[in-house]
Amino acid sequence: MSLNRLRGKGCQSQNTNPRNQLRTSRKLVHKMLKAHQKAEVDILDRLPIPFGLVRSGVAPDHPETKFTRVAQNSRCTFLGNVNLGSAVSLKELRDLYHVVVLAYGAESDRVLGIPGEDLEGIYSAREFVWWYNGHPDCRNLAPDLRSTDTAVILGQGNVALDVARILLRPTDELATTDIASHALAALEKSSIRKVYLVGRRGPVQAACTAKELREILGLKNLYIDIQESDLQTTLTDEEEMKNSRIQKRVYELLCKAAGSRPANPDACQRELHFVFFRKPERFLESEKRKGHVAAVRFEKTTLKVDLGKQIAVGTGEFEVTDCGLVLKSIGYKSVPVDGLPFDPYKGVVPNIRGRVLQNTSDDYLVPEEGLYVCGWLKRGPTGIIATNLYCAEETVASIIEDLGQEPLASTSSLPKPGREGLLQLLDSRNVRVLPFSAWEKIDSEEKRRGSMKQKPREKLSSWDELLKVGSE
Repeated sequence: MSLNRLRGKGCQSQNTNPRNQLRTSRKLVHKMLKAHQKAEVDILDRLPIPFGLVRSGVAPDHPETKFTRVAQNSRCTFLGNVNLGSAVSLKELRDLYHVVVLAYGAESDRVLGIPGEDLEGIYSAREFVWWYNGHPDCRNLAPDLRSTDTAVILGQGNVALDVARILLRPTDELATTDIASHALAALEKSSIRKVYLVGRRGPVQAACTAKELREILGLKNLYIDIQESDLQTTLTDEEEMKNSRIQKRVYELLCKAAGSRPANPDACQRELHFVFFRKPERFLESEKRKGHVAAVRFEKTTLKVDLGKQIAVGTGEFEVTDCGLVLKSIGYKSVPVDGLPFDPYKGVVPNIRGRVLQNTSDDYLVPEEGLYVCGWLKRGPTGIIATNLYCAEETVASIIEDLGQEPLASTSSLPKPGREGLLQLLDSRNVRVLPFSAWEKIDSEEKRRGSMKQKPREKLSSWDELLKVGSE
């Protein structure tokens, strides 16, 4: 019997810490190996390297533990540079393996759908994060940080705070992290001195955690601007904070920051403006730089209770914020693959406790035999670490339960080609598969290069470099 976790095309929610997806997959593999002593797990990744969002999604000043111990288990094999869809289809994997688990997360971006969204200078936070983390897909993003002193970040979750912190943190501090060299060089020449973090709702509904907020509020020589009027609360706000310790703590930190800011922003090198109760209505084009963003037109909002939740509604009042860079941290969405049931509205795979559900001709949803889902692809890009760990445990429990029942129980006793068959198929298509040992070569080379610059590592950020070093 074999179990597969697949990371498909493309990555990476405003409400979510991006390192969670890796923890979900690692937990799933670990639980499966422990629960089923005969299971062999093959981990397929479209990149030549493991670790997914821990490497490409977590800010460089937030080092994380990888899953090396899991990947080195004798019953677990990492197969990198294998793209689901082009190198191998989902149908082929299901023919090769008894069980296939999809856990490739949310690797695309939500869109606002407002005028001007395609102007130059507007990026998703995912693209920007991949750029400074050395992801090969965004190596050549090259955001212009020199032609403007102001950036607007849409969203107030942890990812939004991450990118704001990278823009505002002194580069001599970033230089000692594993930030990509091309990003560090651009940040060293950056003219950005003002960052606006804009949210549709109020400070009580800010989607970040206290830890992330505390970190950015603690940056040196940073002027924090929060309007006192935005901090006023309603009875509904108070009830929300009574039911959420996290929301209460975030609100308290914002209040404290507003009360302790220096009177003169000119005394600080950089500025961070928290802007609440605003939603983007359109992006405005520059008169001097054709095709480039010059400002964001916002509509002021107020909160309205709808189905027990406070939502932002427009007031019909507008204001304009000038800027030359916009980063949209409004959430991620998963992408479908051929042969996989998918709910495009929710951006998830229909499932029950991780079992993928297929719509029959009679319009009934029935479980697909041997096909499972986990993580953001299963629930959507939300949740904290504990949520994702529970998610992995739930999917593994469904697999173990199904392995003891018909029809999967009888099917799993029949031989399938598994890893050997997959490698033969990939070889026939001239797909260069990189094992975990290739990552160890890349890891060693990155650390060697990093030591020459007093950094933990110097990331290889191009496909050619990764494939070359991994294949040596």
